[in-house]
Amino acid sequence: MVSRPASDEDVYLRNDVQIAAKILVVGHFAVGKTTFIGTMSEIPPLRTEETMTQAAAHVDDLHGVRGKTTTTVAMDFGRLTLSDRLVLYLFGTPGQQRFVQVWEDMTRGALGALVLVDPERLKESFDVIDLVEQYGLPYAISVNHFDGTPVRPEEELREALDLLPETPVVTCDARDEKSSANALITLVRYLQDRAR
Repeated sequence: MVSRPASDEDVYLRNDVQIAAKILVVGHFAVGKTTFIGTMSEIPPLRTEETMTQAAAHVDDLHGVRGKTTTTVAMDFGRLTLSDRLVLYLFGTPGQQRFVQVWEDMTRGALGALVLVDPERLKESFDVIDLVEQYGLPYAISVNHFDGTPVRPEEELREALDLLPETPVVTCDARDEKSSANALITLVRYLQDRAR
């Protein structure tokens, strides 16, 4: 028997599951979306990162960002099999305002969004949350704690982000598989509860 080479579709898609769920991983510039998808994906993630240039220095605000040298220019993509019946396809959106037009296409067919938030740059999350709400996506907030970031009480975060009482709020470290998985599980459970 002659085996055929694996196509990109074979690597990224699974045809043997009953439920395929499209989940967006969103957030402002440099909040950890690419890292999160890379941590959670069971396949090599598809990334569209480019090296940041001096030309972007006046456009992309690096205040409060350490060691960032690349940025997503289209999307990130990963896959996570939760069971024989359910696979999550994770789509990471670019965080800069100039890429907002990409959102409309990416929201089509999405069941919900995990909004990553930097606790030291909460104001930058407002536009992202507004977009998620504008497209009618249910969402959960995941506060991405980097080294040394302060832990804020949940009520303080809820008030600062003006969240509804039912909106789930969890913490994670996008580099850590266990805490990132917990954030995704929180979103999936919230989506399931809404569907009942």
